[in-house]
Amino acid sequence: MQNWQDALLVYSTDKGKIKPEQTEPPRSVSSDGVVRIHRETKGRKGKGVSLIKGLDLPADELKLLGSELKKKCGCGGAVKEGIIEVQTDDREKLRTLLTGKGFTVKLAGG
Repeated sequence: MQNWQDALLVYSTDKGKIKPEQTEPPRSVSSDGVVRIHRETKGRKGKGVSLIKGLDLPADELKLLGSELKKKCGCGGAVKEGIIEVQTDDREKLRTLLTGKGFTVKLAGG
């Protein structure tokens, strides 16, 4: 006959299933340390968007930089998967703002 304590044990775990493990959001890091500003219109009904890739910053600093760039350009945007999207075609203004912050910047793409 089994022990009565063994019969009451249904399932046991250390972590449980309620909270998934916290993972670091992905970063868009360039291998040469250069920040690149791409222009993209594909899938956006012809509207131009500037994508800033290659920033090696934590997620919270990336959001702060993204909001500062959006305010200075007077437009909207988002931070997705380590890439800052700014809804403007004025890449030269973004370039001067990022260069003023000490980044090495190149314009890439159309």
